[in-house]
Amino acid sequence: MLTFCTLFDRNYLARGLAMHESLLRVNDTARLFVFAFDDLTAEILERMDLPRLIVVRQREFENAGLLAVKPTRTAAEYCWTATPAIVLHVLERYGADHCTYIDADLFFFSDPAPLLRELGPSSVLLSPHRYTPRYDLTRLSGRYCVQFNTFRNTPEGLTALRWWNERCLEWCYAREEDGKFGDQKYLDDWTVRFPGVHELRHLGGGVAPWNVQQYSFSEEGERIRGRERRSGTEFDLVFYHFHYLRFYRSGRVDLGDYRLDGPVLRVLYRRYLQKLESAVERLSGLKPGEDWYGRREEPAGWEGWSTMVKRRLKGQYNVLSASAYRAFTGRER
Repeated sequence: MLTFCTLFDRNYLARGLAMHESLLRVNDTARLFVFAFDDLTAEILERMDLPRLIVVRQREFENAGLLAVKPTRTAAEYCWTATPAIVLHVLERYGADHCTYIDADLFFFSDPAPLLRELGPSSVLLSPHRYTPRYDLTRLSGRYCVQFNTFRNTPEGLTALRWWNERCLEWCYAREEDGKFGDQKYLDDWTVRFPGVHELRHLGGGVAPWNVQQYSFSEEGERIRGRERRSGTEFDLVFYHFHYLRFYRSGRVDLGDYRLDGPVLRVLYRRYLQKLESAVERLSGLKPGEDWYGRREEPAGWEGWSTMVKRRLKGQYNVLSASAYRAFTGRER
């Protein structure tokens, strides 16, 4: 049985539901611990009583260390700070033999079991960014992405996890400082710092907007096959990280500041957004009037205008009007 954990608040609840549904579709024995970062999220999830999903409220996992630093962190920084703590909570409180942290904006297209099998005798699995050169932020954001990271409940796994937890409590901010950035840069040297650390090789784990340009995709029913353009290596797409997706109060939707070609939009984004719309519809039936998209204001003024012009020139303008979004997803909003 695969064990996963994630964290989110009401702004990411619809994405979390889409992720959970996609996970159970490809592996119906997996269990997911959701650490709810507000009471509404916990109440809605408990009311839904979803299969294989365990809700953990803040009062259950916020220990003295987290509560001490909480006032010094933004909401996003606090989520990053808490990431190693929630994995540790699952291993220690629930006695799981392993736990994989996953971001709420992942979506599974095939069973993640092959990724876990890659661990072999190792105790820690790290997910590399595999940046396309034009988007390479290794120096700032790190070699590894905190998106799919596994820790076994072994001395090796716990040593690395506890070290990471202590570092994040000491410093975890959305800025570069002394070779640190958020919770990610701490992982850069783990393959030499700790024994039993494995870097994921399967190309189907960790496809994201910052590396999707390296691959082509084709649909085979529900299955999606990927092919690395450079090497010709073929693989089953396990998950895609729908990073940056933003819904604006104006009704427009931004798919991200990256080059996304037509097949990627049709094969990956359309399917995900349709599932996301279904999740929003379900949530709206439970609590009408709530903004389940997590809408935000668009960049305004000269800064917003110049940014959009630059994105058009670079072929990275992925902003859909409200009507274009409806046409793209085939649904009304």
